[in-house]
Amino acid sequence: MSRGFVKEDDAQTPPIVPPRAALPPGSPNYVTPTGLELLRAELAGLEAERAAAEADRDNDTDRTHRLSLLNGRLALLAERIASAKVVDPRTQPPGEVRFGATVTLRTLSGGKAGLERKFTIVGVDEASVAAGKVGFVAPLARAIIGARLGAQVVVSLGGQAETVEIAALSY
Repeated sequence: MSRGFVKEDDAQTPPIVPPRAALPPGSPNYVTPTGLELLRAELAGLEAERAAAEADRDNDTDRTHRLSLLNGRLALLAERIASAKVVDPRTQPPGEVRFGATVTLRTLSGGKAGLERKFTIVGVDEASVAAGKVGFVAPLARAIIGARLGAQVVVSLGGQAETVEIAALSY
């Protein structure tokens, strides 16, 4: 058939489905109970979006593209939820930094002395610097996991080594 009878829009490229937050190979997918709730809420939202897209009959090409993208995102999310290992922070040992801990670090040397940083160690999908949540696989979290309240730890922040103290710790 001649190319003159084919619409250019018909040869649509498959959608690129953005990957989920990186989880190193072999690492368990730890999540907090809140993190699992957020994943399930995201799943419900995507399923509702897919149902709306399936009902929309206005533009078949756009609809097909949207559905392909949504189905890809749903598959990745379902896989992430299926691999989730819920860790309740209340079951963690008090006085020791573990998954789910809310930690305050005080800089002692190598940075701005006295500067305090407070954050919670969470799963990779729940991590958000703006919300003060750091993924358990982040270098900062890995450097302090296992440290006890009052311990001094050397961490690398922005390529600079800092000695910090675990100034506060809660679950």
